[in-house]
Amino acid sequence: MTDNTPPQHIDNDEIDLMALLGTLWDGRWIIALVTVLFTAAGVFYALIQVPVYQANALIQIESSKGGLPGMGEVSELFASDSSAVTEIEIIKSRRVLGSVVDTLNLDIVTQPHYFPVVGEALAQRFKGGRGEVAPARFGEQYAWGGESLEISRLTVPEGHEGRPLVLRATDNGWELYQYEVAPANLLLEGGIDEPADAEGYGLMVNELNARPGTWFHVMKQRRFNAIAGLQSNLAATERGRNSGIVAISYEHKDYRRAESILDEIGKHYVRQNVERSSAEAAQSLAFLRRTLPEVKQELEEAERKLNEYQVTAETIDITAEGKAILDQVVDLERRISELEIQRAEIEQRFRDTHPRYRAWASQMEELKARRAELNQRIGNLPETQQELVRLRRDVEVGNEIYLQMLSNIQQLDIARAGTVGNVRVVDEAAVNINAPVRPKRSLIAAIALLLGGMVGVGSVLVRAAFNRGVENPDDIERIGLPVYAGIPYSKTQHDLLDRKKRKKGAPNLVNLLAVENPADLAIESLRSLRTSLHFGMMDAKNNILMISGPSPAVGKTFVSTNLAAIMALADQKVLLIDADMRKGFSHEIFEVSNDCGLSEVLSGQCSLDEAIHCSDMAGMLSFMPRGSVPPNPSELLMSKRFEDLLEKVAPEYDLVIIDTPPILAVTDAAVVGRHAGTTMLVARFGLNPIKEIELTKRRFEQNDIQVKGVILNGVVKKASAYGYGGYGYYNYEYKADKA
Repeated sequence: MTDNTPPQHIDNDEIDLMALLGTLWDGRWIIALVTVLFTAAGVFYALIQVPVYQANALIQIESSKGGLPGMGEVSELFASDSSAVTEIEIIKSRRVLGSVVDTLNLDIVTQPHYFPVVGEALAQRFKGGRGEVAPARFGEQYAWGGESLEISRLTVPEGHEGRPLVLRATDNGWELYQYEVAPANLLLEGGIDEPADAEGYGLMVNELNARPGTWFHVMKQRRFNAIAGLQSNLAATERGRNSGIVAISYEHKDYRRAESILDEIGKHYVRQNVERSSAEAAQSLAFLRRTLPEVKQELEEAERKLNEYQVTAETIDITAEGKAILDQVVDLERRISELEIQRAEIEQRFRDTHPRYRAWASQMEELKARRAELNQRIGNLPETQQELVRLRRDVEVGNEIYLQMLSNIQQLDIARAGTVGNVRVVDEAAVNINAPVRPKRSLIAAIALLLGGMVGVGSVLVRAAFNRGVENPDDIERIGLPVYAGIPYSKTQHDLLDRKKRKKGAPNLVNLLAVENPADLAIESLRSLRTSLHFGMMDAKNNILMISGPSPAVGKTFVSTNLAAIMALADQKVLLIDADMRKGFSHEIFEVSNDCGLSEVLSGQCSLDEAIHCSDMAGMLSFMPRGSVPPNPSELLMSKRFEDLLEKVAPEYDLVIIDTPPILAVTDAAVVGRHAGTTMLVARFGLNPIKEIELTKRRFEQNDIQVKGVILNGVVKKASAYGYGGYGYYNYEYKADKA
């Protein structure tokens, strides 16, 4: 065994994988426990969740063509397909969903009052017939299954939307309360299908199926909030790109409710689409009917002028050339008139920079250019023929336009009456009640299992990170202190302490581990320490061994008493002095009186011989208790009497062991250490940080006391530990054969 070695400063940033795995293995029971708890919580959570069902429906969006009936050639130029993305937004619009909210009264929220946590899940498992309700398990106000409430009208004062109300079923009807059921909170009362109104509140209950005393939570939402809630649970997607098939779905705990809501959404969407198409036809029809009288008047005026001219000019017909030009002019005027009718629609739908508007304008310019050319040809005819052609042109063009407008009006009347829109519901709403979309119980359990394992591993690693207590003897030796022994944790010693607490004051009670179980691994390690100390104290100035430590509860007294016992059992004359005059309890272990001890000797109240007790537990062991607690322990230890006491007892014994208080708590150990030839520190495995041990060493060195080494006490076998903890006495045990 070497003496104090110089401190070694080693910077090692590498991750020790074996130590990490060992830490996890040491905390395997914590990981397992946390994992089991999380898994159990996850399974419980999955079981109490109420199933959520999804209703699905399909809507087909057919391509629609804009323009007016009868305007085939030009209207096809401006036709456009209805975008599925646009229609999806219309489906989810407030206009459509607001109508659904109004129809189904979705702004009135009703919910039975279930028992906390598990009540709703239990109620969902009730399989009674229509009108049946589950019996009350406990608490008549709770709903246990089968309860229903239907309200067709609920009004509240302005500003009271969203406030909770409680409806309680009675023998003859119902009672409505504000916030909670209390006489002072009663708002309304009445019967089924009987409206009730008072102080701004109004209620009409159409159906109430519940035991008398059952509560229902009722709330009047703002219409906007009801629509927003509907939008959040409604999903709409297009099946395939540009397929025109839109799948819509809605989720709800009540599958019947989900079906009815989704059906209403489909109906209102189709209805608004029809109304939109009908509105376009009505708008075009109004334009034609407004224009028709003007066209008729212009036609009659043109016929009058033609008749007058024929009478005046005494001619009734035009030449073949004029007839040909006239037919071309009439056709051009008819086409120009059709484009003029479309002008309002084109200008309303497109800007003048739009390609379709430009195409319309280009076609109009082309027709007008041809008309100007024909007008020039008419100018080459004789004057009588020119005028006759112009008048006949006005009549025939007016007649064509008039007849065309009459035809369009008839078509629009028929279209408006039989408008079906360009959308239709392909599949009505349906729900697979055997496959709710939520909860995914197996997934929840798996996530809980994984989360539990992660939290367990994390807690073990965090605990290891915050546990700065030294567990590796190499860490102690790096600061220049050799580790003389690692004393394993003793279950027997733990049982002795428990028995001592339970049977305090009982006679014939053995409190010393070296006597109770001499073959314990902790005692075997102390025997090894005894051998090491034999060689380590050869060059010491005297035979006095002081045992101290950084902090309380490190096991100094355990080491001192049991080391003294095994020394005495080896035929050595040993004196153990309890110098912890504040909290020493060695006298309880040896079962001797504490009336006369070290404090009395140092204060002159008793003699040395009266303070020393010979123990019959272990051979030639003598013991001096601490005595009564003095007001000035440090001053007594600094007195000349303490020095004289040690000079007197040292020659009389082979070894004097002094148990002292922790050096970081009080200065007693520094005073005693000046008289001791050998100083040993006791550190607790996993309790004392390496910085604390290093500070203890410096504290002794400041008082010119050289620490011989460290005894690592309470070593626990860990996979993450090295040295004594990993492969020391735990792994090797040598027992005598049985006789």
